[in-house]
Amino acid sequence: MAAARSRGEFRRGTWVQALVAAVVLAGCAGESAAPPSLPASASLARDVPPEPRAPSAGAGIEGDALRGFYAGVEQQLVASGRLRRDPVPADVPFSDEDLVRDFVRIALYDEYTDVNGRFMHAEQPALLRRWDAPVRVAVMTGAAEPPEDAARDRGNVAAFTQRLAHLTGHDVALSQGGDANFLVLFMTSAEREAFADQVRETYPDFAPAVMAALRNATVDNFCITYAFWDKANPSVYSAVIVLIRAEHPAFTKMSCVQEEMSQAMGLPNDSPDARPSLYNDDLEFAVLTEHDAILLRMLYDPRLKPGMSAAEVLPMLPAIAADARAAEARDAGLTMAVN
Repeated sequence: MAAARSRGEFRRGTWVQALVAAVVLAGCAGESAAPPSLPASASLARDVPPEPRAPSAGAGIEGDALRGFYAGVEQQLVASGRLRRDPVPADVPFSDEDLVRDFVRIALYDEYTDVNGRFMHAEQPALLRRWDAPVRVAVMTGAAEPPEDAARDRGNVAAFTQRLAHLTGHDVALSQGGDANFLVLFMTSAEREAFADQVRETYPDFAPAVMAALRNATVDNFCITYAFWDKANPSVYSAVIVLIRAEHPAFTKMSCVQEEMSQAMGLPNDSPDARPSLYNDDLEFAVLTEHDAILLRMLYDPRLKPGMSAAEVLPMLPAIAADARAAEARDAGLTMAVN
């Protein structure tokens, strides 16, 4: 069983939740396609990205043309008033009741599901999921990315890793070696296809839906996230792979980092009612907003536990939302005092 989320020119991020993990952690299994057991040392974080394959005939937009296409998309969105950079917009107030509503829709629903090896849009209720084990973030950049771009992307991931640790209170840090369980990959289309083939060759039983989504991503898929959980506890994440197109301009890549990494902490769905928020398909906002930061604080509130249903969570949410909002306000006050 799996779920997914799409981000495109007028949609945001692909979230793929699968019951398999054969890439980063050993000992995870899938309902429809259980991978073979892996040695504890198995980790793509320490592997060199594959060489990009030559584009096949009729492959569509590639290389410089694709970079130009995404630059034009970003310019169009900004010109239309979307991709806003203001995390605390004065023109978009929200109440504690809004936070409760949005938390239920974003944290307790899946947007896509795995149907016969393909991800289909079929929103359905889900149990609360989040990380229990320490999160260790590693970054992999493809050979096609210029060194200055790779350095900027790594810096964005490092800075946002620190912010996630602060907002959630969870142990989230950069990996210091082979302990990575949260990979952020920046790859071109050619590198992504070679990567998919490498995974299929190394792990032939890897989930077909994940492989199909990875290899056949169309140009309207901006960034893709695969999250995995241990078969012993499907409500606790064990590994994440975030794949961001290297062809994107710098600002779009930064936005992908903030959205995909934050939602991979346990906020898998989008909501058309969530505003101001990254977690809305309208692409109005490009950065993590105050609203979204409060949702992350709520998700890791100790009163909530992985595996809880909406019926169990809902009675506690008003108090949790009020406390999380107060904590965010205290942080804002401290920042203003320091500045």
